[in-house]
Amino acid sequence: MINIAIDGPAGAGKSTIAKIVAKKMGIIYLDTGAMYRALAYWCLKNNVNVEDEKQVEPLLPDVKMDIVFENGEQQILINGFNTTPFLREHYMSKAASDVSKHGCVRYKLVDLQREFALSHDVVLDGRDIGTFVLPKANCKFFLTAQAEVRATRRKLELEAKGQSVDYEALLKDIIQRDYNDSHREIAPLKQAEDAYFLDTSDLSIEQVADKVIEIVKEKVK
Repeated sequence: MINIAIDGPAGAGKSTIAKIVAKKMGIIYLDTGAMYRALAYWCLKNNVNVEDEKQVEPLLPDVKMDIVFENGEQQILINGFNTTPFLREHYMSKAASDVSKHGCVRYKLVDLQREFALSHDVVLDGRDIGTFVLPKANCKFFLTAQAEVRATRRKLELEAKGQSVDYEALLKDIIQRDYNDSHREIAPLKQAEDAYFLDTSDLSIEQVADKVIEIVKEKVK
C-alpha cells in the first residue's frame, strides 16, 4: 500500500502537486483540506461561529460526510448536500483554519482520513498528515515557499477565476494562517522527522512533482 503524505503551509503548492502525483501514479488524491473547508462551510451555513468550539461541537454528531468521485473529481457531501462548489471562496481559507483548531473537529475528520488510507493507495496533503494523520505513511514530504511567493501565487490563481483581490490582504492572511497553523494546540504544522523537505519558491510545478515521484518510486520499489 502506498500512502503519500504532503505537508506544508498555505500556498506552498501541496494540493496542486498532490493531484499531479496522484494522476501520474494512478492513485487516489484525497483532498483533506477540502474536508475542513466543507465542515467550515456547513458551520457558516448553519450560523455557527467557527471560532467557538462550544458552538461547533454540538453540530458534529449530525454531520454525515461522504466523499465521492464524479468524473475523477472529489466531491464532498454533508448530509446529502454537495459543498464542493463553495469551498474555494477566499473567505473559506480562514474559516477552515479556524475550525480546524478544534480537537473535536480534527478527531472526527482524521478518523475518516485514516479509514480511507487503510484500503487505498492514496495521496493526502495538509499540515499534519505525516505527523498526526498518517504517521506511518511510507512517503512523507514537507513543501514550503516564501510567504510573498505564496501570496503572489494565490493572487494569480484567484484573478484567473475572475476574482479581484488585494495582494497585501492575501499576504497578511497567509502570515496569520501560518502562525495559527503552527501554534494550534492539536497537531500543529511542522515537518515530520522522516519527511523530505522541498522549498518550492524557485521551482516550477513540474519540477516539484517530478522530484516527489522520483523519491516515491525509490522508496517503494
